[in-house]
Order: sequence, then C-alpha cells, then structure tokens
Amino acid sequence: MDNQIKDVESKIDTIVLSTGSVILSIPGISTLEAGMILGEVGDIHRFSKPNKLLAFAVLDPSVKQSGNFCANHTRMSKRGSRYLRYALIYAAHNVVKNNVTFKQLYDKKRANNLGHYGALGHCAGKLVRIIHKMLTDNVVFNL
Repeated sequence: MDNQIKDVESKIDTIVLSTGSVILSIPGISTLEAGMILGEVGDIHRFSKPNKLLAFAVLDPSVKQSGNFCANHTRMSKRGSRYLRYALIYAAHNVVKNNVTFKQLYDKKRANNLGHYGALGHCAGKLVRIIHKMLTDNVVFNL
C-alpha cells in the first residue's frame, strides 16, 4: 500500500508541476493540496466573483430568517464541494504556519473567542479570495 501511495503522489506531483499553476507560489501549499484545489475548482472562469467560489467551497454561512428574525450565529452551509472545503481548510492551516498576514488574522479571530476551526474557516475564506484573484489574473502570490 505504501508503494502505491508513493506512486500516486509522485504522479500527482508531476501533473500539478506540469500545469505551472500560480497556486504553488503560496508558501505552505504543497503540490498535493494544489492538485486537490485545482481539480475541484476546474475552470476558474466559472466563478465570476470570489463569493461564488466561496459558496462552492462550502465556506459561506447559512442564512436563517423568519419574519423579522435574523439569526446572528449560523453554521456553514452544506452546498458545494466538501472536498474543496477540506483542501482549503488543510491548506489554510499550512499557510497560517508560513505567512505572517494569515497568522495575524488567525490570532485575531482566536482572540475574538473563535475556536481553532472557526478561525481557520476565516483564513480559508481569505485564501479563497486570494486564489480567485491569482487564477483569474495569473499573478503569483505577493502578500
């Protein structure tokens, strides 16, 4: 099994590196994470705005309203690609370790009494907006 896993991972590395994607310029994102993100997103031009990609990544909050009532605290929605959500949360965790700006955002959210995964969700949302901009304009990471 270990040999098969290594073979598959090396094939993924080869494929992702051959695309020359700008996502690989983000510190903390490996070829495996980039492959998962690129594979789930597909053509970035399907998403005209970063918020649409955010919704597809299942990182947007659900809306609970009834009459005049509007809930302040809601859970994340369940529509979209759960695999993309997993890849982005995992990537955000690694980016927080390797980038000062993301670390500051994470610490700020943790100071506001958010849990670990809540703060990572905010970092993943910021990462989605950055990835959308990078892929649509084909620019490398510079934050």
